Amino acid sequence: MKLKDKVAIITGGGSGIGRATSLAFAREGAKVVAASRHLSRLEEVAEAIKAKGGKARAIQTDISDYEQIKRLVAQTIDEFGQIDILVNNAAAMATNNADTVDMNLDNWDTALAVSLTGTMLCAREVLKNMIPRKSGNIVNVSSVAGLSGVPKESPYAACKWGIIGFTETLAIEAGKYNIRVNCISPGATLTDEFDEWIKRSAKDVGLTYEQVMTKLCDNNALKRAAKPEEIANCIVFLASDDSSAMTGSNLVASCGFHITHPNMISLV
Repeated sequence: MKLKDKVAIITGGGSGIGRATSLAFAREGAKVVAASRHLSRLEEVAEAIKAKGGKARAIQTDISDYEQIKRLVAQTIDEFGQIDILVNNAAAMATNNADTVDMNLDNWDTALAVSLTGTMLCAREVLKNMIPRKSGNIVNVSSVAGLSGVPKESPYAACKWGIIGFTETLAIEAGKYNIRVNCISPGATLTDEFDEWIKRSAKDVGLTYEQVMTKLCDNNALKRAAKPEEIANCIVFLASDDSSAMTGSNLVASCGFHITHPNMISLV
């Protein structure tokens, strides 16, 4: 097992990539703390892990609230004694759908508070446990939207670009403590949130759901979208000793979208 007896916090751990990552970590022997705002989803994930003999806890957390992050970290340490891995997966989904000049500022503020500031605050609090032990691993989840501009989704793109820069900076700062910090940038991934995005995009451009999905997959070198489990496997790699020489890296998992269509406008 690649993560045997490691203690991992996974934000956004109740759905999509976060859910798949929680389950994958448990299969690799980790003790999993799944955190998000949606307690019922977290409890379902925790029960699924426990049903297979694993150890897990669901902790409802809004990562835009620093006090809730402090509570999450404290409760994890109280129960499991330490924190070995943090997966910063929680994000405010892209719902802006407007050029910057017409953007709703609440969308901007919410996106930054959750996706970017929340990522920083979780890392900051977890490092307080990792640094004295001179051991730890942080994986931040960005996106191909952090590699190229995304028309009408400036809040989401700004956050994902910011996460990559934050990853590189934190890797330099934490390296002297034997703490690795890496990033993963998924492309289109078959989650419920992605499904909703396809529906909105289809409506906006006057196409059917099937037409938009086909166009998107045709843009990828592999001619398909990724499964959440495939992204989770990449996160396991970054969190395990298999990637022991890597820090400050951004692993792109886009089914080839980033090499065939680097301009995000090609999505629709």
